[in-house]
Amino acid sequence: MTVKVRFAPSPTGKLHVGNIRTALLNWLFANSMNGSFLLRIDDTDIARSTAEFETGIFDDMAWLGLPHDQTMKQSERFADYDAAADQLRAKGLLYPCYETAEELDRQRKLQRAQSKPPVYNRAALALTDAERAKLETQGVQPHWRFKLSGQSVVWQDVIRGQQHIETASLSDPVLIRADNSYLYTLPSVVDDRDMNITHVVRGEDHVTNSAAQIEIFEALGATAPHMGHHPLLVGEDGGKLSKRLGTLSVAGLRDEEQIHPMAILSLLAKIGTSDPVEVRLDINQLVAEFAFSKIARAPARFDPSELSALNAKILHEASYKDVQSKLDAMGADGGEAFWMAVRGNLNRLADATLWHDIVFRPTVPVIDTDDARFLQKAAELLVTTNGWQELTAALKNETDRKGKSLFMPLRLALTGQAHGPDMGALLPLIDTERAKARLNGETA
Repeated sequence: MTVKVRFAPSPTGKLHVGNIRTALLNWLFANSMNGSFLLRIDDTDIARSTAEFETGIFDDMAWLGLPHDQTMKQSERFADYDAAADQLRAKGLLYPCYETAEELDRQRKLQRAQSKPPVYNRAALALTDAERAKLETQGVQPHWRFKLSGQSVVWQDVIRGQQHIETASLSDPVLIRADNSYLYTLPSVVDDRDMNITHVVRGEDHVTNSAAQIEIFEALGATAPHMGHHPLLVGEDGGKLSKRLGTLSVAGLRDEEQIHPMAILSLLAKIGTSDPVEVRLDINQLVAEFAFSKIARAPARFDPSELSALNAKILHEASYKDVQSKLDAMGADGGEAFWMAVRGNLNRLADATLWHDIVFRPTVPVIDTDDARFLQKAAELLVTTNGWQELTAALKNETDRKGKSLFMPLRLALTGQAHGPDMGALLPLIDTERAKARLNGETA
């Protein structure tokens, strides 16, 4: 069997870390098995789907380095879904229902009051042809439900192990709304059948839906793919992540937070698994290390600070060649020596602009009154010494200062910052006259 998986986002919003974790698990599995990866655009919701969001999906996947082998759009396949719906109707498995949303809500409340599960009572199946015709004459448009078998659906989940779902405990799922638009369930089955998808890997919130879809596959004369359901992401405190997804979009992490794609992929590939969370610079290493058996059953905790730490590690090891074009675009390209001096102190690439301005543009020195004469002496010695080591050695001999009292006033005067890159690497980058002026208390 040649493995084929799919990632099926809807173009109704931006991709976020929850989406990308699902995409990544599918992509890693396909590549670990020399299989193929389908990017399917689930745009049956015509009213909410936009070309902008669709373009964003392709841009985000390309930026992350997750290429697809094939793509398709559901909006181009309505005729196939109509044919499948007709096939189910002919078998008596897709039936019209006329209850309004308010009526269904009252039914569920009554069932709960009676300590019964809120399962649709199939009242629509008891309607006569005449009763249905009367309702439609009155302008009531039906929605269409799939008739579940009421039996146990069993499958060997590639992540969760053997699963049993009693469909008698479920409401018959609505496949077609009253306005004749399709919900996710039927188009997804038809696409997976027609595209020869071998494995469906998605969040564990789809477990119950998978049971219904397995029955739909069988009703259409098809064999269901292997199913896998991974735990969902939660926040670092264990709470729901959903409220924060707006700030964790791929576009936001790329454009606003300036996170490296391999930091994102490294974190999403490893959290919630038996592997340690460590940065990987090559996605092929993530492929080689991938296995469904490593995925834990507990929710995976997404901690933004962990992502920042991975991103910083990538920056700390990045060569000047890796970042030159980006630095130039930011107006922070100070050359290779500058990059090697500052990279170890960056959490985001944008942080380089601060140090670029400190080195090459006027900076206000920070000088304590008690240190003024000491720094004036440093300014005198600056022109007769060669580099940071000679300067500090000479100052130590002439002033008896050492340790923090020696180094901190110099750093504050030369950079205006209490912390930062090694001054031995930074000082040679600052023009001598500019450094001398700062030591004398001038903005330079």
